[in-house]
Amino acid sequence: MTDSDAPPLCPHCAKPDFLCVCDAVEPIDNRVALLILQHPQEQDRLLGTARLTKHALKNADLKIGLSWPSLAKVLGREADPSQWAVLHLGATHAKDLPGEREVIVLDKKGEPLPDQDRALTGLRGIVIFDGSWAQAKTLWWRNPWVLKAKRLALNPKKPSLYGALRREPRREALSTLEAAGLALSRLEKRPEIETALRKDFAAMLDKYRAALASGAVTPPAPARKGGQPRRRATKAAAAK
Repeated sequence: MTDSDAPPLCPHCAKPDFLCVCDAVEPIDNRVALLILQHPQEQDRLLGTARLTKHALKNADLKIGLSWPSLAKVLGREADPSQWAVLHLGATHAKDLPGEREVIVLDKKGEPLPDQDRALTGLRGIVIFDGSWAQAKTLWWRNPWVLKAKRLALNPKKPSLYGALRREPRREALSTLEAAGLALSRLEKRPEIETALRKDFAAMLDKYRAALASGAVTPPAPARKGGQPRRRATKAAAAK
């Protein structure tokens, strides 16, 4: 298939028409801002959710690149990283987090802070890395300003809607869209945010399954023997 034969892509979600659900999306006016930093080599174009997440939220930015000198530079406006939080990467597991909470602020050692409600008060935005684990780590280390932000871990009670469509290293792993929906809904105390985003995601996955059944797309090749399955950056409890 040549480039001219490829199906046109939606300008919002960058997916072919048979996977696009943008016409049914009703953008949400979120108070807490969302910033998605996507590695330029991120290749999960069919199952990825970064662009759909941005389209579904009015107060969201998606930037593709490797490094920016400051949060203000990447946003194009004044911003204090200490008033933002980043979904951190690391080794903390759900069993090590407070079971009653789904959004937890961690200290630099990866331990939950004692006064969670106070730590979450006044957050202006959240940063999420989009890409493989290796790509996300690259973004983390190439943007030292994230060290000034608070560190969030997610402890979701619901499993990802991906199900068997994409193998994940942990039960609590979430897509970018699901992680954003969970975090924003808890911070703003608006469960309808998570509900709406998961509905959009479910609709996209239904289209993907239909495309698989019709042969419009082929399932990704399994990991080679002895190799590791591809790991995603947006992990619910990825923090240290």
